[in-house]
Amino acid sequence: MSTSDAEKWNARYREGSHLRAEPVRVLKEYSHLLPASGTALDLACGTGANALFLAQHGLETWAWDISREAIERLQRSAARLDFKLHTEVRDVVRQPPDADAFDVVVVSHFLDRDLMPPVLRSLRQNGLLYYQTFTKERVDDSGPGNEAYRLGKNELLDLCRGLHIVLYHEEGRLGDIRRGFRNEAMLIAQRLILPAKRW
Repeated sequence: MSTSDAEKWNARYREGSHLRAEPVRVLKEYSHLLPASGTALDLACGTGANALFLAQHGLETWAWDISREAIERLQRSAARLDFKLHTEVRDVVRQPPDADAFDVVVVSHFLDRDLMPPVLRSLRQNGLLYYQTFTKERVDDSGPGNEAYRLGKNELLDLCRGLHIVLYHEEGRLGDIRRGFRNEAMLIAQRLILPAKRW
């Protein structure tokens, strides 16, 4: 990403677009899978609905985004709720997370395929990845217009190869498209580090 990317997102948040009060569906509906304690990262967090949700569930939470405007909004929200968050204006593409750093990583409505290997490595043993973003197959025009920022069919499974898939959900255009979970894919996956075999 670049300075122009940061300026673009700062302008969008100042205009009031891309503001989300609720955590993404995969995190909200499957919060019972979260560990009781540990560290969490909301990567490319925007205004931080996911980060606030993680902190509310007792996780020590980091939230990173390229937009200073988004981070400042999140800091104000955290202060109102008396939640302690580790926030940072950070280009996550240029500065990906360190290896073995987090028990939970959440990525929502953000896609950079080259960033996936360091994201997977950032999970500690038994760590969980919650991921939800837009798909190319969709029933309306919500989400990014650039197809490069949308997932192909089952692509998220391929990007997370090597993790144990706990949950995957992608409905595409099957059946009654007026109902169901459309336009996006969701995944929960776990990093299992198996002990070395002894012969």
